Amino acid sequence: MIRKALIAVALLAGGCAQPQVANPQADQMAKGFPPPEPGKGALYVYRSGLMGFARPIDVQVVGGATASLPHNGYIRLEGPPGPIEVDCKVGDKTNAGQVEIGEGRTRYVEVSMKVTALMPGCEVAEVPPEQGRSAVLSGRRVDVQ
Repeated sequence: MIRKALIAVALLAGGCAQPQVANPQADQMAKGFPPPEPGKGALYVYRSGLMGFARPIDVQVVGGATASLPHNGYIRLEGPPGPIEVDCKVGDKTNAGQVEIGEGRTRYVEVSMKVTALMPGCEVAEVPPEQGRSAVLSGRRVDVQ
Protein backbone atom coordinates (compact mmCIF):
# COMPACT_ATOMS: atom_id res chain seq x y z
CA MET A 1 0.00 0.00 0.00
CA ILE A 2 2.75 2.47 0.97
CA ARG A 3 4.75 1.47 -2.10
CA LYS A 4 1.78 2.27 -4.38
CA ALA A 5 1.39 5.68 -2.74
CA LEU A 6 5.09 6.46 -3.26
CA ILE A 7 4.88 5.45 -6.92
CA ALA A 8 1.85 7.70 -7.40
CA VAL A 9 3.67 10.65 -5.83
CA ALA A 10 6.72 10.03 -8.02
CA LEU A 11 4.57 9.96 -11.16
CA LEU A 12 2.79 13.18 -10.20
CA ALA A 13 6.06 14.96 -9.47
CA GLY A 14 7.65 13.71 -12.67
CA GLY A 15 4.77 14.94 -14.84
CA CYS A 16 5.09 18.57 -13.78
CA ALA A 17 6.80 21.19 -15.90
CA GLN A 18 10.05 22.40 -14.41
CA PRO A 19 10.14 26.15 -13.72
CA GLN A 20 12.90 28.19 -15.35
CA VAL A 21 15.23 29.56 -12.66
CA ALA A 22 16.53 33.07 -13.45
CA ASN A 23 20.24 33.74 -13.85
CA PRO A 24 22.19 34.44 -10.63
CA GLN A 25 22.68 38.14 -11.49
CA ALA A 26 18.91 38.71 -11.82
CA ASP A 27 18.35 36.84 -8.55
CA GLN A 28 20.91 38.96 -6.68
CA MET A 29 19.57 42.20 -8.18
CA ALA A 30 16.03 41.39 -7.00
CA LYS A 31 17.31 40.46 -3.53
CA GLY A 32 18.72 43.98 -3.23
CA PHE A 33 15.08 45.22 -3.29
CA PRO A 34 15.76 48.15 -5.62
CA PRO A 35 13.10 50.84 -5.84
CA PRO A 36 10.90 50.61 -8.93
CA GLU A 37 11.59 52.83 -11.94
CA PRO A 38 9.98 56.30 -11.86
CA GLY A 39 6.23 56.15 -12.47
CA LYS A 40 6.04 52.43 -11.60
CA GLY A 41 5.49 50.12 -8.66
CA ALA A 42 7.08 46.74 -7.89
CA LEU A 43 5.49 43.42 -7.01
CA TYR A 44 7.14 40.29 -5.63
CA VAL A 45 5.10 37.09 -5.83
CA TYR A 46 6.62 34.18 -3.94
CA ARG A 47 5.88 30.69 -2.76
CA SER A 48 7.05 29.14 0.49
CA GLY A 49 5.88 26.31 2.71
CA LEU A 50 6.35 22.60 2.24
CA MET A 51 2.81 21.66 1.18
CA GLY A 52 3.05 20.16 -2.31
CA PHE A 53 6.75 21.05 -2.63
CA ALA A 54 7.21 18.74 -5.63
CA ARG A 55 4.52 20.46 -7.67
CA PRO A 56 4.81 24.05 -8.97
CA ILE A 57 1.97 26.55 -8.64
CA ASP A 58 1.08 28.34 -11.86
CA VAL A 59 0.80 32.09 -11.34
CA GLN A 60 -0.56 34.74 -13.67
CA VAL A 61 -0.42 38.45 -12.99
CA VAL A 62 -3.32 39.87 -14.95
CA GLY A 63 -2.01 42.17 -17.61
CA GLY A 64 1.07 40.19 -18.40
CA ALA A 65 3.38 37.76 -16.74
CA THR A 66 2.98 34.06 -16.03
CA ALA A 67 5.30 31.71 -14.16
CA SER A 68 5.41 28.31 -12.50
CA LEU A 69 6.58 28.85 -8.93
CA PRO A 70 8.46 25.99 -7.32
CA HIS A 71 8.88 25.67 -3.56
CA ASN A 72 10.88 28.76 -2.43
CA GLY A 73 10.55 30.44 -5.85
CA TYR A 74 9.62 34.05 -6.56
CA ILE A 75 9.13 36.56 -9.36
CA ARG A 76 9.63 40.34 -9.40
CA LEU A 77 7.61 42.59 -11.69
CA GLU A 78 7.33 46.33 -12.25
CA GLY A 79 4.39 48.14 -13.75
CA PRO A 80 2.09 51.13 -13.61
CA PRO A 81 0.38 52.00 -10.33
CA GLY A 82 -3.10 50.62 -9.72
CA PRO A 83 -4.87 47.42 -8.73
CA ILE A 84 -3.16 44.19 -9.82
CA GLU A 85 -4.86 40.80 -9.86
CA VAL A 86 -2.74 37.75 -9.09
CA ASP A 87 -4.19 34.37 -10.10
CA CYS A 88 -2.92 30.95 -9.07
CA LYS A 89 -3.71 27.51 -10.44
CA VAL A 90 -3.00 23.96 -9.27
CA GLY A 91 -4.50 21.32 -11.53
CA ASP A 92 -8.01 22.56 -12.28
CA LYS A 93 -8.32 24.55 -9.02
CA THR A 94 -7.85 28.32 -9.26
CA ASN A 95 -7.87 31.26 -6.87
CA ALA A 96 -7.13 34.97 -7.11
CA GLY A 97 -6.21 37.98 -5.03
CA GLN A 98 -5.80 41.67 -5.68
CA VAL A 99 -3.18 44.12 -4.45
CA GLU A 100 -2.93 47.88 -4.91
CA ILE A 101 0.43 48.99 -6.27
CA GLY A 102 1.41 52.60 -5.60
CA GLU A 103 3.97 54.62 -7.54
CA GLY A 104 7.42 54.00 -6.06
CA ARG A 105 6.03 51.34 -3.72
CA THR A 106 6.78 47.60 -3.45
CA ARG A 107 4.22 44.97 -2.44
CA TYR A 108 4.64 41.28 -1.57
CA VAL A 109 2.19 38.47 -2.34
CA GLU A 110 2.45 34.86 -1.16
CA VAL A 111 0.90 32.01 -3.10
CA SER A 112 0.55 28.76 -1.19
CA MET A 113 -0.79 25.29 -1.81
CA LYS A 114 -3.75 24.14 0.23
CA VAL A 115 -5.63 20.86 0.34
CA THR A 116 -9.41 21.09 0.35
CA ALA A 117 -11.67 18.05 0.15
CA LEU A 118 -8.57 15.93 -0.61
CA MET A 119 -7.85 17.99 -3.75
CA PRO A 120 -4.93 20.43 -3.98
CA GLY A 121 -5.69 24.10 -4.49
CA CYS A 122 -3.94 27.41 -3.94
CA GLU A 123 -4.35 30.68 -2.07
CA VAL A 124 -3.14 34.22 -2.77
CA ALA A 125 -2.47 36.69 0.06
CA GLU A 126 -0.64 40.01 0.43
CA VAL A 127 1.91 39.86 3.25
CA PRO A 128 3.85 42.49 5.24
CA PRO A 129 7.13 43.67 3.68
CA GLU A 130 9.29 42.00 6.38
CA GLN A 131 7.71 38.60 5.69
CA GLY A 132 7.98 39.02 1.92
CA ARG A 133 11.62 40.14 2.01
CA SER A 134 12.57 37.23 4.25
CA ALA A 135 10.95 34.74 1.87
CA VAL A 136 12.61 36.30 -1.18
CA LEU A 137 16.04 36.26 0.47
CA SER A 138 15.73 32.52 1.13
CA GLY A 139 14.26 31.78 -2.31
CA ARG A 140 15.38 31.73 -5.93
CA ARG A 141 14.09 33.91 -8.73
CA VAL A 142 12.10 32.32 -11.52
CA ASP A 143 11.85 33.67 -15.07
CA VAL A 144 8.45 34.92 -16.18
CA GLN A 145 6.94 34.05 -19.54
